[in-house]
Amino acid sequence: MMTYSEPEFLFYPQLESTNTELKKLISVKKLPEYSVVISADQTAGRGQTGNNWESEKNANLTFSLLLRPKLLAPHLQFYISKIVSLGIIDAIKKLTDIEAKIKWPNDIYINDKKVAGILIENSILGPQLDYCIVGIGLNVNQVNFTSDAPNPVSLKNISGTSYNLEDTLKVVLEHIHLRYEQIQTHHYELINKNYMNSLYRNKGFFDFRDKQGLFNARIDKINEFGLMTLVDTKGKEREYAYKEVSFILSSKAND
Repeated sequence: MMTYSEPEFLFYPQLESTNTELKKLISVKKLPEYSVVISADQTAGRGQTGNNWESEKNANLTFSLLLRPKLLAPHLQFYISKIVSLGIIDAIKKLTDIEAKIKWPNDIYINDKKVAGILIENSILGPQLDYCIVGIGLNVNQVNFTSDAPNPVSLKNISGTSYNLEDTLKVVLEHIHLRYEQIQTHHYELINKNYMNSLYRNKGFFDFRDKQGLFNARIDKINEFGLMTLVDTKGKEREYAYKEVSFILSSKAND
């Protein structure tokens, strides 16, 4: 009979990065799946490709979640990004009754402003994923943002309500777990459909910028590797990896 260890919940008053701390812990001990490292004050949070994440002490959620998706082939690892993104917008809907969107690949937007960021670091062991460290920053109660981030917003900014951080974390984790079960039960088609329907600017033509300049296009598809295909106004397909194309927000590109 298999036995399962209870996840560990590790709280730190201050950390540079919850992802870095969780990675250190994994290197010295066998942490159970769903274990969480959370900090009230993350001083050097990272986003995709090294972007900084601003978070006021005791105002937001900055945490990392450990997943061990042994049944997911390494080439399908983008499904982790999909289900985490969907879980967060499910949680925001539950908490606020507001429809958030996923700005490809996994920023969480309300209207044209960023409410959450995700940084996923995967470890591959032979033919399978060994573990995934899912770092999440969710702006909850912070009202004023002082960094040069172009478009941050919090749940409190949008709803006018203050949220209990512990209760909010429970809701977010619950909804990520529910979405994670869709991977475990092989509901890939449902995940893909929900992800595409939840994408920011998924209908109509919008301005984008790549290394060749500005152009107008619509989102056509996201493949299993996470690459985005745009179709421009001339009908030409353009495929991009992350950071190869920018959405144009408020007359300037946003990465």
